[in-house]
Amino acid sequence: MPMITPTEIKQKAENKYCFYLQSIVNRESFFPIVISGNKKPDEDTVRFEKELTDLINHSKEKKEYGYTIDYQTIKTKKHGEQDIPVSISFQAESDYLKYIQKEKDTEKFKSDVTNIISLFPELKDWIIKYPKKVIENDWKSILKVCQYFKNTPNPQLYIRELPIQVHTKFIENNKGILKELLDIILVDNIDESEKRFETRFHLKYDEPIVRLRILDTSISESFFSGVDDLSIPISRFQYLSLPIQAVYVVENKINMLTFPRIKDSIVVWGHGFGVDVMKDVEWMKSKKNILLGRFGCTGISNSFRNQNTLQTG
Repeated sequence: MPMITPTEIKQKAENKYCFYLQSIVNRESFFPIVISGNKKPDEDTVRFEKELTDLINHSKEKKEYGYTIDYQTIKTKKHGEQDIPVSISFQAESDYLKYIQKEKDTEKFKSDVTNIISLFPELKDWIIKYPKKVIENDWKSILKVCQYFKNTPNPQLYIRELPIQVHTKFIENNKGILKELLDIILVDNIDESEKRFETRFHLKYDEPIVRLRILDTSISESFFSGVDDLSIPISRFQYLSLPIQAVYVVENKINMLTFPRIKDSIVVWGHGFGVDVMKDVEWMKSKKNILLGRFGCTGISNSFRNQNTLQTG
């Protein structure tokens, strides 16, 4: 059975790094780190001595940092008394970090954790759960964003408008981790029903556009200086206030453009989201007739069935 190798020791040591980082946050003692060795010497004397020499050459005994080898003297029939490595251990933090080449990462981690918890102690459990994310991210910028949202939980601005001194694309490129953090920091000021970053945290965004035509010339003249073909964001469409009695929703743009003139009416180009948009528009629910179905119109949504609805066909 081969002796444990320096490569295997390094792999086992690296596997413990995440737990070591957690111990820093929890202020727990983590050393010594013990890694089991192999008590049984290889029957091949030459191979055994080679493996042992390799193990010693990579140890603290030779390199002045890294793992310490603990031996046990045993008697064997073939080799007589032999000092066999029974365990490998890292006795101190400096030995461990230098061996796995994590000194700089750990220094950054400790500094970042201090800064994060001083500003947002509620993030401690998140840090313990995801310690490597602390190392992988730019916390100077992240904390600036978090501080802004904590002070301004309802910005109602576009991301590029936010008065935060970070790279223009920083928030857009880091929505994943920012969402995780802001969900904790702004727990009482988020729209949990929204998955989109912007709507979840009360930001403006590039909304889908609703295109419509005013079918009543008197309405287009009174409200839009005669303009009868309009494109407006969904959020603005939801607050549209016009003296109309009927709304047609069509899937084909040409049908929308060639729709006949009808008094007190508009036609909306649904292009895939028509009914979904309509069901949330409160002003439409108050109309006597919502007309859908003709000229390639969509089917009527359930939200309008309790209204005085007419389907044409």
